[in-house]
Amino acid sequence: MSQQEFLGIDSATLEKQGAYWTAREIAQQPTIWSQLLDQYQSQQSCLQQWLQPIMGTPALRIIMTGAGTSAYIGEALRPHLTDVLGLAPGQVIEAISTTDILSNPGQYLRADVPTLMISYGRSGNSPESRAAVALADQVIGQCWHLVISCNPEGALARACQSNPCYQLFLMPEQAHDKSFAMTSSFTSMMLATLLIFAADSDQFSAMIEQSKSLLADSLSEIKALAQQDCKRLVFLGSGPLLGIAREAALKCLELTAGRLVSCYESPLGFRHGPKSMVDEQTQILLLKSGHSYTGAYDQDLLDELRSDDKAMYISSPFSQKQLEQGGLADIWLAFPYILYCQCLAFYKALYLGISADNPCPSGEVNRVVQGVTLYPYEGGR
Repeated sequence: MSQQEFLGIDSATLEKQGAYWTAREIAQQPTIWSQLLDQYQSQQSCLQQWLQPIMGTPALRIIMTGAGTSAYIGEALRPHLTDVLGLAPGQVIEAISTTDILSNPGQYLRADVPTLMISYGRSGNSPESRAAVALADQVIGQCWHLVISCNPEGALARACQSNPCYQLFLMPEQAHDKSFAMTSSFTSMMLATLLIFAADSDQFSAMIEQSKSLLADSLSEIKALAQQDCKRLVFLGSGPLLGIAREAALKCLELTAGRLVSCYESPLGFRHGPKSMVDEQTQILLLKSGHSYTGAYDQDLLDELRSDDKAMYISSPFSQKQLEQGGLADIWLAFPYILYCQCLAFYKALYLGISADNPCPSGEVNRVVQGVTLYPYEGGR
């Protein structure tokens, strides 16, 4: 029987390298996304019936929240959802991490403002996520919770049982990543939110095709880039793609166990100090916008960086022709972009001889965060 391959490597080799689950979970994403669409359509009526009265609440505040990678889902989505949701005057949508809410609830939660909290969690068991939900119920007079999670047994999922103010949307089973780093769980929870609030069948189909093409045609290019011996890796993106750049930087940092310094910024913000880090050991990846106006600023910076001729590598995952042919809005372009960046982080780990499935075997960093002490909060309604 022939060996399965993921990201161009047979499963036996991946297992020896401690990279099987990471490779499989990156490669499975277009399939998982199609499963998620089918699953959403089967639950759409129930979800929308619960959500619609809440969305009609005057002065509603929507908070998208999570910790680490889960927090970046909201960061990526907020600009797009603000643009397309058609919120009524006084309604707002924000992205606030559970780590911020937990440490400073009085600065982020408003007792007299009706709030829909959208909580993201791969496991649903991180202490910050559990505490943020409890604090919201403690502080806010009128609060609803939409939980988007990958784990039916997690604390977030269990909190939704028999509580009319809570609604759960579970991801397909395989989206509950077994590897250390979140990959298919991140994209699935982000896609789930788009399907609920801003579905677009044409964009979905085009996104799937561009992602499949990337996996079929670009792996050798990504692997070659990963094998350049850089010391710094910079990801740049605007609007929704700034959150994706942040997640890409974290993936490289996680999967290389911190040996590769990675950071993120917006293309315009990069000139304001961070550009000083660029040297001959720096790779720069600009997640270029598909919007002609924003893309013009992106192209200016690409041209400038190439003219400076200081970095080891400067490019964007897709050419201008590919962006135009794909026709994707930036939030939908985010999916093939993060897929590219996940592959890059994976191959960087292999090049450095690090187990992508468990890059920190000594336990200083864990799949589900540990070591957080929860303190009582005296504020409230």
